[in-house]
Amino acid sequence: MKRVNTADIGFEDKIWKAADKMRGNIDASEYKSVVLGLIFLKYISDKFEDKYAQLVADGEGFEEDRDEYTADNIFYVPAEARWSVIAAQAHTPDIGTAIDNAMRTIERENKRLKDILPKNFARPELDKRRLGDVVDLFTNIKMHEHGDSKDILGRAYEYCLSKFAEAEGKLAGEFYTPACVVKTLVNVLQPYHGRVYDPCCGSGGMFVQSAKFIEQHAGHINDISVYGQDSNPTTWKMAHMNLAIRGIEANLGQYNADTFFSDCHPTLKADFVMANPPFNLSDWGADRLADDVRWKYGTPPDGNANFAWIQHIIHHLAPTGRAGVVLANGSLSSQSGGEGEIRRRIVEADLVDCIVAMPPQLFYTTQIPVSIWFFNKAKSQKGKTLFIDARNMGTMVTRKLRELTDGAGGDIERIAETYKAYCAGTLQDEKGFCAVVDLERIASQDFILTPGRYVGIAEQTEDAEPFDEKMSRLTGELSALFEQSHTLESEIKKQLESIGYKL
Repeated sequence: MKRVNTADIGFEDKIWKAADKMRGNIDASEYKSVVLGLIFLKYISDKFEDKYAQLVADGEGFEEDRDEYTADNIFYVPAEARWSVIAAQAHTPDIGTAIDNAMRTIERENKRLKDILPKNFARPELDKRRLGDVVDLFTNIKMHEHGDSKDILGRAYEYCLSKFAEAEGKLAGEFYTPACVVKTLVNVLQPYHGRVYDPCCGSGGMFVQSAKFIEQHAGHINDISVYGQDSNPTTWKMAHMNLAIRGIEANLGQYNADTFFSDCHPTLKADFVMANPPFNLSDWGADRLADDVRWKYGTPPDGNANFAWIQHIIHHLAPTGRAGVVLANGSLSSQSGGEGEIRRRIVEADLVDCIVAMPPQLFYTTQIPVSIWFFNKAKSQKGKTLFIDARNMGTMVTRKLRELTDGAGGDIERIAETYKAYCAGTLQDEKGFCAVVDLERIASQDFILTPGRYVGIAEQTEDAEPFDEKMSRLTGELSALFEQSHTLESEIKKQLESIGYKL
């Protein structure tokens, strides 16, 4: 079976070609807005045009009936906003105005997108010849063929971030949650029904994967209510675009806002929380929130917001709610700033259901090792916690990037099935991979939650090859390698001598 690299969206080279055309005309942050706006328009137009052609072929005259599209969660695109109209004006002075008008038309037709879409393509400083060339590039891409199984807007945004950061010689300050990490959260939590919340939703990838999971299991997206917020205005707007593409209704607050200081959903009690907060966020304003009601287990230190995120999420869980949170590994063992004491209280409150140590190289823009914490306010295994060491899982899909395998028998299914067996009380500990541990043992480890402490080291397969035979084989192989190296050395000397250099 062909390996699918979900890190790729299929047209990264086209995006970077577009960047080359725009570079020197506008800065990186503006470029991202331009490209993502065009991706949004092209994506919804491609899906619309496919459905439009199908309805024309049916011959019943319903090709302009909005309900025919919304019934299939396809975005209805008004005539003047369709990509064919934009492409036809690619090399006219009015291309910027045509794109802005398309954005305004879509906002008028879709109230939830009001003031969300970029509408500054007509500004004088944006070179219209280059913009037309970018439109041409996107005209030749069938967007939705790449996007149905992937968080296309989120991935494109992250791609822009990482490439520009690389070009500028610095690390991107934004984090995008890889699809395989989101799928692990979703497959363990299984958010079929109820309220789903992400307090730092970024581009909305958690919600997109939840919707995909429900569809795959014959559910309906309307069975969940989506809540989120994000402090970054660009990603907050992109989340609206990302969800609109898929027909997902969501409450992301009236504006982008800091979750700690301006909670958009103060009374929400969610059935499921899935989050990938900024890793090890410092100077987040702890001194101004010292007596906050959310800090039930202790005031988090100003130097690191990890336990502020954890307590915010626990505060927003319903009485039977569950959460999955991606955190830097330091949160498993840190004792600084009172973090060890907060962790102890959370463990003693019997809220930590499972800890999964993830493999390295999963993230596009950071090498920080991470774990997933699963919290549960109504644990089936009272007084116990499941530890999973998945650090050796995954497959390298590029030289720098690893992914957990998906599908039947894959890494994600193994983690999810292990958790399921633990909840059912049927799980057997597997040395080096998983262990069910009671609170007393965790206490004996000073409430440090590093899975490796509890699962141990996998038993090594016994080597049945006799020592003398192995040494004979290995020395024979080494001798052959030495012989090969001598041959290569002679050839190198010969080539050097041929151009006048003698060793």
